[in-house]
Amino acid sequence: MEALRAHLSLDRMDLLGHSAAGDLAVLYAAAHPERIAHLILLTPGLRAVGIEESEEQWRAALARRSGEPWYPGALAAIEKAEAGDDSVDNRRGYMPFFYGRWDDAARAHAEVGVSERSRPVRDGFAAAGAFHPPATREAAGRLDAPVLVYAGELDASPTPATAAAAAQLFPDATVTVQPGAAHFPWLDDPAFFTAAITSFLS
Repeated sequence: MEALRAHLSLDRMDLLGHSAAGDLAVLYAAAHPERIAHLILLTPGLRAVGIEESEEQWRAALARRSGEPWYPGALAAIEKAEAGDDSVDNRRGYMPFFYGRWDDAARAHAEVGVSERSRPVRDGFAAAGAFHPPATREAAGRLDAPVLVYAGELDASPTPATAAAAAQLFPDATVTVQPGAAHFPWLDDPAFFTAAITSFLS
């Protein structure tokens, strides 16, 4: 990321990290705070700062979707994944949890993101020693750029409460929770999402 910034001759940049890339965005901001104009953590992974939902919190967030017709099958796929089933077909089974509405647009989007993945790469991303939360949290406390922590109301990771906890690590942070959205809020309500991001950057 720093090589790209230098290549583009940017003195400071707006940086957005979604999901697992939220961890990378936080790590970059911790290492190069002087290069950040705005930091947006969009339904982010937060392992870099040592914040994750407890099993109870995560299960409670999943249970909020229990009225959905797809819920029993998707929950069964979650259980299979926890038991070690990392197949593409099983990932398809639990994808509805990632969307505020499981409609045709969500199904099409989910298919784009479901593919065979490199297990060594994925395992290495969060391997032992990949993150150093105490040091990253300490560096986050010195970041003077505005930070937006953006959550979906229905997302199970991060939940809105987890996003709010992460925002407390930064001196100048705002939390936005998009109603009716899950892990891909721009798909759930593009107008709300665009307005929120534009307002923050303005």
